[in-house]
Amino acid sequence: MPFARLAQATTPTCHIGLGLAAVGRPGYINLGREADLPAERTVEALRSRSHELLDAAYAQGVRYFDVARSYGRAEEFLADWLKARPGIDDIVIGSKWGYTYTADWRADAEVHEVKDHSAETYERQRAETAALLGDRLDLYQIHSVTPDSPALTDKELHARLAEAAAQGTTIGFSTSGPAQAEAIRAALAVTVDGEPLFRTVQSTYNVLETSAAPALAEAHDAGLTVIVKEGMANGRLAGPLAPEPLRAVAEQSGLGTDAVALAFVLCRPWAGVVLSGAATAVQLASNLHAAVVDLDEDRSARLDALAEEPNLYWGRRGQLRWH
Repeated sequence: MPFARLAQATTPTCHIGLGLAAVGRPGYINLGREADLPAERTVEALRSRSHELLDAAYAQGVRYFDVARSYGRAEEFLADWLKARPGIDDIVIGSKWGYTYTADWRADAEVHEVKDHSAETYERQRAETAALLGDRLDLYQIHSVTPDSPALTDKELHARLAEAAAQGTTIGFSTSGPAQAEAIRAALAVTVDGEPLFRTVQSTYNVLETSAAPALAEAHDAGLTVIVKEGMANGRLAGPLAPEPLRAVAEQSGLGTDAVALAFVLCRPWAGVVLSGAATAVQLASNLHAAVVDLDEDRSARLDALAEEPNLYWGRRGQLRWH
């Protein structure tokens, strides 16, 4: 398993990863992007920003990097960074397939990505990812599995994924939506020739959306590496936008609301990697302070009380505009 390399790492931030969703394309749903990104979000401007973040993350001990076919040119930006730094061989790289990027580098596109979990899409996107990342790809995940996803029942797809696993690529899946727990449990039951197919799960979990926790604990107990995404709730937990109890805990800690929010996730016993979705080097540095936040019983209880009903959380997330 490639994640054994993280287990051997000694830096305090080795279990915090960097995701490039916010900087691989000009439009995304994170709040605050107007202030975070250059006014002209050209390909070269975001390539430069991605490389700046990758350099800063690696220098500060981050060893997991997350991209996807639908993150605009994120795979390309990461591939360029790797080529320019051939000595870096102690990192783990994960990507995802299942969504096709359709915005043509426009933040105001009507449709930004199209979901398709067919075996044909897998073959096409796997070839596209291989052309960019080659043998540097450690983990390939199905992007945003839901309980009704055909990826959970398509035996032909399972056979192709098992073939990739036999060739050394770890196979995983990510989840999204109010029924994450159901999707996780369904995926845990998928086997090929009597062996579990999936070795990782990447799910949304944060102080506002905690409903997947029991299923993620089950996945961890079954031997999967758990990767947590959207620990900042797409910016809803940042600075002045954060709920008052989170701001109060952050003030007591002497650190930012972002560090506290990510620390809340890091301290889950089943959390293997927690992703930072930082768009600036300053945000990244603040996010990485999560590794040293001390959440005592009282502070944890105040954060626990912030959890929303899943349908409410995902309804609000669905209203965030691409910009």
